[in-house]
Amino acid sequence: MNNLELSSFKIISSVGMAKSSYIEAMNAAEKGNFDLADEKIKEGEKFFSEGHEAHSALIQQESSGDDIKLSLLLMHAEDQLMSAETIKIMAKEVIKLNNRIQNL
Repeated sequence: MNNLELSSFKIISSVGMAKSSYIEAMNAAEKGNFDLADEKIKEGEKFFSEGHEAHSALIQQESSGDDIKLSLLLMHAEDQLMSAETIKIMAKEVIKLNNRIQNL
């Protein structure tokens, strides 16, 4: 397995864990457990950061003149990275809305 494949799998696995944490955060907020929701968001952000760092390393590698071969695996990794970021934003909004509902 080459470096690009390893980096792609690192992105996919890290942001996959992040998405799971964000979904757990929304589920906790739905049940009124906002402390757990906050913990899960923070946990997800750690996982997301790991994936983002692997992605940034690839960008730096390419910007230094090394060609990065575009592959379906890398495209999938970038898609997962973007969807995790979207889910994070939505999870934070869902938590805020559930908090407002709870306080009515």
